[in-house]
Amino acid sequence: MALSRRDALGWHTAMTAAITMTSRTTAEHELAELQREHGAPLFALLLRLSDGDRQRAEDLVQETFVRAWQHPEALRADDFDSVRPWLLTVGRRLAIDARRARQARPAEVGDAVLESARVSADHAERSVATLDVREAVKTLTPEHREVLVQVYFRGASVAEAAAALGIPPGTVKSRAYYALRALRRVLPGYAADLR
Repeated sequence: MALSRRDALGWHTAMTAAITMTSRTTAEHELAELQREHGAPLFALLLRLSDGDRQRAEDLVQETFVRAWQHPEALRADDFDSVRPWLLTVGRRLAIDARRARQARPAEVGDAVLESARVSADHAERSVATLDVREAVKTLTPEHREVLVQVYFRGASVAEAAAALGIPPGTVKSRAYYALRALRRVLPGYAADLR
């Protein structure tokens, strides 16, 4: 994404005004001069490296100038004619580091994705429900409890439960029905789960 001259000038003017408002020391004068001279090209580069994200590019420009302020010796070296290559290199490396950091983190999701996400039951809720059902089963008569254990907890068919308990299959069905009805009365919050 190319930076229009108007955007670059607007950004440049805002940054210059912010720097001008601070008290002027020699280091601040030098930093303000750096910003005036190299701010727009640095911003344009970082905007491209940030895939057009203005906020991220502005943050990277600011961090680049902070690095310049922290390392004044690099800016005063006689080895080169301009500090622009140093600033652009630092800015580019910061942009690369920022991109790598974003890629290392899990992707951010919007609110719409969270609202449509399936909510799974909490382990604690399941444990409480298990305890409630155990206490409710203890209130049943031994005959009803035996049928429920055979049919629902051991997974036996009506014929297998009848053979194991030594009673007719019709009795297994009726005891299972009445046992579930009694559990529905004792566990009103779980009525839908007991159908």
